[in-house]
Amino acid sequence: MPQVVALYRYPVKGFTAEPCEVVDVLEEGRIAGDRVLGFRFADSGAIDDAWSTKHEFIALVNTPGIARLQLRFDHKALSLCISLDGTVLVNEALDEKGRKKIAAAIENYVLELDENPLTSHPERLPLRLVGDGVTPRYQDNEAGQITLHSRASLAAVGTVVGDNDLSELRFRSNIVIDGLDAWEEQSWVGRKIRIGQVNFDVAMPKTRCLVTQANPSSGIRDLPILKTLTHAFSQEKPTFAIAMITSGAGGQVQVGDKVSLLD
Repeated sequence: MPQVVALYRYPVKGFTAEPCEVVDVLEEGRIAGDRVLGFRFADSGAIDDAWSTKHEFIALVNTPGIARLQLRFDHKALSLCISLDGTVLVNEALDEKGRKKIAAAIENYVLELDENPLTSHPERLPLRLVGDGVTPRYQDNEAGQITLHSRASLAAVGTVVGDNDLSELRFRSNIVIDGLDAWEEQSWVGRKIRIGQVNFDVAMPKTRCLVTQANPSSGIRDLPILKTLTHAFSQEKPTFAIAMITSGAGGQVQVGDKVSLLD
Protein backbone atom coordinates (compact mmCIF):
# COMPACT_ATOMS: atom_id res chain seq x y z
CA MET A 1 0.00 0.00 0.00
CA PRO A 2 1.36 3.49 -0.84
CA GLN A 3 2.31 5.71 2.07
CA VAL A 4 3.41 9.26 2.80
CA VAL A 5 7.21 9.69 2.75
CA ALA A 6 7.54 13.49 2.91
CA LEU A 7 5.44 16.54 3.74
CA TYR A 8 6.11 20.18 2.88
CA ARG A 9 4.52 23.54 3.41
CA TYR A 10 5.68 26.89 2.07
CA PRO A 11 5.12 29.72 4.57
CA VAL A 12 6.14 32.39 2.04
CA LYS A 13 4.71 32.03 -1.44
CA GLY A 14 7.40 31.12 -3.97
CA PHE A 15 10.18 30.71 -1.37
CA THR A 16 11.85 27.92 0.61
CA ALA A 17 10.06 24.71 1.53
CA GLU A 18 9.48 23.84 5.18
CA PRO A 19 9.74 20.03 5.69
CA CYS A 20 7.20 18.69 8.19
CA GLU A 21 6.58 15.41 9.97
CA VAL A 22 2.88 16.24 10.31
CA VAL A 23 0.55 18.81 8.73
CA ASP A 24 -2.93 19.99 9.63
CA VAL A 25 -5.31 19.81 6.69
CA LEU A 26 -8.12 22.35 6.96
CA GLU A 27 -11.72 21.67 6.03
CA GLU A 28 -11.47 24.40 3.41
CA GLY A 29 -8.88 22.32 1.53
CA ARG A 30 -5.58 23.97 2.46
CA ILE A 31 -2.72 23.11 4.79
CA ALA A 32 -2.35 25.24 7.90
CA GLY A 33 0.71 27.48 7.66
CA ASP A 34 1.04 27.07 3.89
CA ARG A 35 1.47 30.22 1.74
CA VAL A 36 0.50 32.53 4.60
CA LEU A 37 2.81 35.32 3.41
CA GLY A 38 3.94 36.75 0.08
CA PHE A 39 6.01 39.57 -1.42
CA ARG A 40 3.56 41.41 -3.68
CA PHE A 41 4.36 44.05 -6.28
CA ALA A 42 3.35 47.64 -5.48
CA ASP A 43 1.31 47.95 -8.68
CA SER A 44 -0.84 44.91 -7.92
CA GLY A 45 -4.48 45.88 -7.79
CA ALA A 46 -5.22 43.26 -5.13
CA ILE A 47 -5.69 44.20 -1.50
CA ASP A 48 -3.25 42.65 0.95
CA ASP A 49 -5.51 39.84 2.15
CA ALA A 50 -6.87 38.94 -1.29
CA TRP A 51 -5.68 36.14 -3.54
CA SER A 52 -3.95 37.03 -6.81
CA THR A 53 -1.87 35.19 -9.39
CA LYS A 54 1.77 34.32 -8.76
CA HIS A 55 2.77 36.83 -11.43
CA GLU A 56 2.02 39.64 -8.97
CA PHE A 57 4.56 38.34 -6.46
CA ILE A 58 8.29 37.82 -6.19
CA ALA A 59 8.45 34.06 -6.70
CA LEU A 60 10.66 31.38 -8.22
CA VAL A 61 8.77 31.60 -11.49
CA ASN A 62 10.13 35.12 -12.14
CA THR A 63 13.11 35.22 -9.76
CA PRO A 64 14.88 31.83 -9.68
CA GLY A 65 17.74 33.28 -7.62
CA ILE A 66 15.58 33.40 -4.49
CA ALA A 67 16.13 29.64 -4.27
CA ARG A 68 19.47 30.46 -2.62
CA LEU A 69 17.74 32.09 0.34
CA GLN A 70 16.97 30.15 3.50
CA LEU A 71 13.81 31.10 5.36
CA ARG A 72 12.81 30.30 8.90
CA PHE A 73 9.31 31.35 9.86
CA ASP A 74 8.23 31.20 13.49
CA HIS A 75 4.52 30.36 13.24
CA LYS A 76 3.91 31.13 16.92
CA ALA A 77 5.88 34.33 17.36
CA LEU A 78 5.07 35.49 13.81
CA SER A 79 8.62 36.41 12.90
CA LEU A 80 10.59 35.77 9.72
CA CYS A 81 14.33 35.19 9.38
CA ILE A 82 15.95 35.22 5.93
CA SER A 83 19.54 34.09 5.39
CA LEU A 84 21.97 33.72 2.50
CA ASP A 85 24.78 31.18 2.77
CA GLY A 86 24.50 31.20 6.55
CA THR A 87 24.47 34.99 6.89
CA VAL A 88 21.27 36.52 8.24
CA LEU A 89 19.93 39.24 5.94
CA VAL A 90 16.96 40.16 8.09
CA ASN A 91 15.17 38.80 11.16
CA GLU A 92 12.05 40.69 12.17
CA ALA A 93 8.59 40.34 13.63
CA LEU A 94 5.57 40.81 11.38
CA ASP A 95 4.66 44.22 12.73
CA GLU A 96 4.53 47.26 10.44
CA LYS A 97 8.17 48.20 11.01
CA GLY A 98 9.39 44.61 10.64
CA ARG A 99 7.45 44.03 7.43
CA LYS A 100 9.07 47.06 5.83
CA LYS A 101 12.55 45.88 6.82
CA ILE A 102 11.90 42.39 5.50
CA ALA A 103 10.48 43.69 2.21
CA ALA A 104 13.45 46.05 1.79
CA ALA A 105 15.92 43.21 2.35
CA ILE A 106 14.23 41.14 -0.36
CA GLU A 107 14.16 44.13 -2.72
CA ASN A 108 17.89 44.69 -2.27
CA TYR A 109 18.68 41.03 -2.86
CA VAL A 110 16.45 40.66 -5.91
CA LEU A 111 17.71 43.83 -7.59
CA GLU A 112 21.24 42.41 -7.56
CA LEU A 113 20.17 39.33 -9.53
CA ASP A 114 20.66 39.17 -13.30
CA GLU A 115 17.20 37.68 -13.76
CA ASN A 116 14.63 39.65 -11.80
CA PRO A 117 11.23 41.29 -12.41
CA LEU A 118 12.02 44.61 -10.74
CA THR A 119 14.91 46.33 -12.53
CA SER A 120 12.91 47.08 -15.68
CA HIS A 121 9.65 47.62 -13.79
CA PRO A 122 10.16 50.33 -11.15
CA GLU A 123 6.38 50.58 -10.80
CA ARG A 124 6.53 47.26 -8.92
CA LEU A 125 8.45 48.89 -6.06
CA PRO A 126 8.29 49.01 -3.13
CA LEU A 127 7.43 45.39 -2.41
CA ARG A 128 4.75 44.68 0.18
CA LEU A 129 4.96 41.73 2.56
CA VAL A 130 1.32 40.64 2.64
CA GLY A 131 -0.56 38.03 4.65
CA ASP A 132 -1.28 37.67 8.34
CA GLY A 133 1.16 34.79 8.82
CA VAL A 134 -1.68 32.48 9.85
CA THR A 135 -4.25 32.17 7.07
CA PRO A 136 -3.22 30.08 4.02
CA ARG A 137 -4.41 32.11 1.04
CA TYR A 138 -1.69 32.56 -1.61
CA GLN A 139 -1.71 29.15 -3.35
CA ASP A 140 -1.42 29.14 -7.15
CA ASN A 141 -5.11 28.30 -7.43
CA GLU A 142 -7.69 30.59 -5.85
CA ALA A 143 -9.52 27.55 -4.54
CA GLY A 144 -6.38 26.55 -2.66
CA GLN A 145 -5.80 22.85 -3.31
CA ILE A 146 -3.19 20.52 -1.86
CA THR A 147 -0.68 18.91 -4.19
CA LEU A 148 0.69 15.36 -4.21
CA HIS A 149 3.22 13.41 -6.28
CA SER A 150 4.84 10.00 -6.10
CA ARG A 151 8.54 9.26 -5.88
CA ALA A 152 8.17 6.84 -8.82
CA SER A 153 6.97 9.66 -11.09
CA LEU A 154 9.87 11.80 -9.87
CA ALA A 155 12.33 9.01 -10.68
CA ALA A 156 10.85 8.65 -14.17
CA VAL A 157 11.47 12.32 -14.91
CA GLY A 158 14.94 12.15 -13.37
CA THR A 159 15.91 9.24 -15.61
CA VAL A 160 14.95 11.14 -18.77
CA VAL A 161 16.74 14.37 -17.79
CA GLY A 162 19.82 12.46 -16.64
CA ASP A 163 19.56 13.33 -12.94
CA ASN A 164 18.96 10.29 -10.76
CA ASP A 165 18.89 12.55 -7.71
CA LEU A 166 16.35 14.98 -9.14
CA SER A 167 15.06 17.08 -6.26
CA GLU A 168 11.35 16.88 -5.60
CA LEU A 169 11.55 20.44 -4.29
CA ARG A 170 11.41 21.57 -7.93
CA PHE A 171 7.75 20.57 -7.95
CA ARG A 172 6.74 22.15 -4.62
CA SER A 173 4.21 19.49 -3.67
CA ASN A 174 2.70 19.34 -0.18
CA ILE A 175 2.49 15.55 0.03
CA VAL A 176 4.95 13.01 -1.38
CA ILE A 177 4.12 9.32 -1.46
CA ASP A 178 5.89 6.10 -2.40
CA GLY A 179 4.64 2.64 -3.36
CA LEU A 180 3.05 3.41 -6.74
CA ASP A 181 4.07 2.87 -10.34
CA ALA A 182 5.24 5.97 -12.17
CA TRP A 183 2.34 8.29 -13.04
CA GLU A 184 -0.20 6.06 -11.28
CA GLU A 185 -1.41 8.98 -9.17
CA GLN A 186 -2.66 10.64 -12.38
CA SER A 187 -5.28 7.90 -12.65
CA TRP A 188 -6.79 9.15 -9.39
CA VAL A 189 -8.15 12.36 -10.95
CA GLY A 190 -11.89 12.44 -10.35
CA ARG A 191 -11.67 9.86 -7.55
CA LYS A 192 -11.64 9.96 -3.74
CA ILE A 193 -8.65 8.96 -1.63
CA ARG A 194 -7.87 8.78 2.07
CA ILE A 195 -4.56 9.80 3.64
CA GLY A 196 -4.23 9.36 7.38
CA GLN A 197 -7.30 10.98 8.94
CA VAL A 198 -8.36 12.93 5.88
CA ASN A 199 -10.45 12.20 2.80
CA PHE A 200 -9.71 14.06 -0.43
CA ASP A 201 -11.32 14.61 -3.80
CA VAL A 202 -8.64 14.52 -6.50
CA ALA A 203 -9.59 17.55 -8.57
CA MET A 204 -7.12 17.75 -11.45
CA PRO A 205 -3.63 17.05 -12.73
CA LYS A 206 -1.15 19.78 -11.88
CA THR A 207 0.18 21.75 -14.85
CA ARG A 208 3.74 22.92 -14.30
CA CYS A 209 5.54 26.21 -14.99
CA LEU A 210 9.10 27.57 -15.19
CA VAL A 211 9.59 27.09 -11.44
CA THR A 212 10.43 23.43 -12.12
CA GLN A 213 13.39 24.32 -14.33
CA ALA A 214 15.26 26.18 -11.59
CA ASN A 215 17.64 24.23 -9.40
CA PRO A 216 16.18 24.54 -5.87
CA SER A 217 19.65 25.00 -4.36
CA SER A 218 21.45 27.26 -6.84
CA GLY A 219 18.53 29.05 -8.48
CA ILE A 220 19.99 28.33 -11.92
CA ARG A 221 17.60 27.21 -14.65
CA ASP A 222 19.44 24.02 -15.52
CA LEU A 223 17.00 21.36 -16.72
CA PRO A 224 14.32 21.37 -19.49
CA ILE A 225 11.59 19.95 -17.26
CA LEU A 226 8.65 21.38 -19.22
CA LYS A 227 9.87 20.09 -22.58
CA THR A 228 10.67 16.73 -21.00
CA LEU A 229 7.14 16.35 -19.65
CA THR A 230 5.46 17.20 -22.95
CA HIS A 231 7.87 15.42 -25.32
CA ALA A 232 9.27 12.43 -23.44
CA PHE A 233 5.96 11.60 -21.76
CA SER A 234 3.64 12.71 -24.60
CA GLN A 235 1.70 15.15 -22.44
CA GLU A 236 -0.49 17.82 -24.00
CA LYS A 237 0.45 20.17 -21.15
CA PRO A 238 3.48 19.76 -18.85
CA THR A 239 1.92 17.81 -16.00
CA PHE A 240 3.37 16.55 -12.73
CA ALA A 241 1.51 15.83 -9.48
CA ILE A 242 -2.19 16.08 -8.71
CA ALA A 243 -4.26 18.75 -6.97
CA MET A 244 -6.74 17.77 -4.25
CA ILE A 245 -9.38 19.36 -2.04
CA THR A 246 -10.57 18.16 1.35
CA SER A 247 -13.68 16.00 1.30
CA GLY A 248 -15.55 16.55 4.55
CA ALA A 249 -13.69 17.44 7.72
CA GLY A 250 -9.98 18.08 7.79
CA GLY A 251 -7.46 16.48 10.11
CA GLN A 252 -3.83 15.52 10.36
CA VAL A 253 -1.60 13.87 7.78
CA GLN A 254 1.80 12.61 8.90
CA VAL A 255 4.80 10.88 7.41
CA GLY A 256 4.11 7.14 7.36
CA ASP A 257 0.35 7.46 6.81
CA LYS A 258 -1.19 4.98 4.41
CA VAL A 259 -2.86 6.14 1.20
CA SER A 260 -5.92 4.34 -0.12
CA LEU A 261 -8.57 4.76 -2.80
CA LEU A 262 -12.13 5.07 -1.51
CA ASP A 263 -13.96 4.31 -4.78
